[in-house]
This record gives sequence, C-alpha cells and structure tokens, in this order.
Amino acid sequence: MATPVNEAESVRNAVREIVPRLRENGIEAENRGWIPDENIELLEKAGVFRIAVPKRFGGLDLSVAEQAAIVAEIGRGCGSTGWVACAWVSSAWIATQYPDKAQEEIFADGAVRISGGFTPTGTATETEGGYVFNGSWRFNTGIKGADWNIYAAMLKRPGQEDAEVFAIVPASEVTVHDDWDVTAAAGTGSSTTTVKDLFVPAHRVVDGIEVIEGLVGDRSNSGVNGRNYGLTALVMALSVPVYIGLARAALEVFLHKLPGKAIPYTHWAEQREHPWTQVKVAVAANKITAAEALAEGWLRLMQHGADTGEQLTVKQKATMRGQFGYAVQLAKEAVQELHDISGASIIARTAPFQRIQRDIEGLYLHGLMTPVGSLEAHGRVLVGLDPNTDYL
Repeated sequence: MATPVNEAESVRNAVREIVPRLRENGIEAENRGWIPDENIELLEKAGVFRIAVPKRFGGLDLSVAEQAAIVAEIGRGCGSTGWVACAWVSSAWIATQYPDKAQEEIFADGAVRISGGFTPTGTATETEGGYVFNGSWRFNTGIKGADWNIYAAMLKRPGQEDAEVFAIVPASEVTVHDDWDVTAAAGTGSSTTTVKDLFVPAHRVVDGIEVIEGLVGDRSNSGVNGRNYGLTALVMALSVPVYIGLARAALEVFLHKLPGKAIPYTHWAEQREHPWTQVKVAVAANKITAAEALAEGWLRLMQHGADTGEQLTVKQKATMRGQFGYAVQLAKEAVQELHDISGASIIARTAPFQRIQRDIEGLYLHGLMTPVGSLEAHGRVLVGLDPNTDYL
C-alpha cells in the first residue's frame, strides 16, 4: 500500500535539495551540541514531520520504505540531523499505536516531532485517572526540539511483578540536563531528561508488550491498514538508513575531492590513477549497494506483512534483525575503506569527512544497532535455537 508517488517523491526531492546546506551546518551542530534551528526549519518546510502522521490528521502517512528513503537523504546531509529526524519520525509511528484519544492530542497540528527514552529507567505508579512517573532517562535524542516525549518505565504493582509501560508526555513537562558532550553524533543533543511526580492521564500510558506487538486497543487504525509493522522492526528499519546515508556522503565527499589530488611523497600526481584507490573506491561503493539491497528486501517483507495482516515468523524477524546489523556493519566498513586512503587533510574540523567517519563510528556503538546482538539472534535461529532476545 504505497503512497502516491507525488507525495513521497515531493518530500524526498525537497530533502535532496537541502542536503548541501545540512552538510555545511555540520560544524555548527557539533559545536553547539544540537542541530541548528535552520535544519529543523528546512526539514519542516520539506514536510518531513508529516510523513508518519496518519492522513486523518492531515499527515502524509507514508510507507516505511518511503520514510526510510527520506531519512537516508537527511543522513546523507548530516548524521546528527538524520539521527534526530529518525528518532522523531519513528516515535511518531509509535504514537499511532496509542488509543485514538491520545492520537487526537498528539497529532492535532498534522505535523509532529516526538522524542523518547526507551530504556525503562523510570518508575510509574497508578493513581486516580492515570499514573505518576518519576525517573531519569539517558540518550534522549531530539528532546531539545520535540513537541512530545515517550518514556519507558516500570509500573509498580503491589503483590505482582512489575510491568513495562510507555507514556507519552508534552516535552514542555520534561527537565533537560546539559550533559551531552561527546565525540560523535554531537549534534543530536541526546541529553539526559528527568521527570518528578509527573501525572500522565491513563489514555497516554500503554502496556509495553501491547505496543511492541501492536495490540493496543481503542484505536481506529488497528488491524490491516498497511502501517502495522511492529515496533522493533520499524525503529531499526528507519535507523539503518542513517548509516547508509552517512556512507553515501563519505563516497560523495571523497570523489568530489579526488580530481587533481596527488599522493604525497610519491610520483603519483593523480591519486585516482592508482589501482589501490580504484579498488578501495569500488569496494566501498559495493558495500553501500549491498546494504541498500538488504534494506530493499526487509522493507518489502515488512510492507507485505502490514498489507496482508500476516504476522512475520520468528525466523523472518530474526533474519531481518541480522540483516539490520550486517547493513550497519557494511556502511561503517565502506566509510573506513575511504578513510584509509583519504590523506591527512581530512582531519581538519572543517572537512566533512572526519565528521562523517566519527558519526558512523559512534552510532555503530548504539546498543540496539551495533551488529553483535543482531547477528547473534539471526545465527541462533539459523542453527535451530531460539533468538534469545525480545527485540525482534
């Protein structure tokens, strides 16, 4: 159930046009620890913050493949901006899994930016009409420019085992700490956030398992509507394009600087004439193409399942998980191939390549996205074991 080409392509083309500006703003994003306001304005004008909003609220309701293509273009311009946009867009999809009453509040303006703290490091206690939340959450990407924020927390139930819940709260009710000082993805502003005795009405708190499995009730968009992808798969499918976008950017930047560039302390006046350069560029380009091909496969599988209402099997989910991880690894390796032959000039802070390389190295360490856990889950299923993870 793809969106008419004019809507999806219009947003993607608009983003493609601003890629050079996003890349130019990379230094400012890194220095301030948050993406420039201009970047947000450019993305808003391009329509990015409407792509995951349901049509009944004035959004574009693009398919996951169309959203992924747009996120990849943003990542091609700026890794930090791509990562923030991915967080905002994927969290907007999560909001579509909430009851209609919550969706009516969240999507009231037709465009929305939603961030989230998805490690359940806070607590929730039931009270009349809702729940009271307390706690701190690290790595709250995008909170500095968000309208809403999602929190995972453990619901305290006397006499019973704690249960994980997801709450969505106005970003204005969140305390943001100034503790984001990092060497990679610095512009994401992924600060720690805190709430104290925050009341959240019941319709904006949902069971974590129900969200993951798409079972939340009281919502008109449940069932077969072509957009019920599954939480883990959706988040990872929109995250991997940031890595692919960064790898594409690295190849573009490298090739742009190559003509007329000599190999210092040798007789090679043109580096591009050296066979080793040709081999390394070809290897990098093919790693990127391979990552993109893997993405096409899992996006097609996810959409088929959403369109038909068929639940993917554990084996299919674990296979996708392994492919997510391997695509991330391929993208990182592609950048490293080019980094190895780029020369010392790229270490200048004004050179975009060094920021691309640091960003992909840093994002590679993300707990959910680093390949080890994904490949383990895939490998376990291949050898006849259970995947040993809840994140499929």
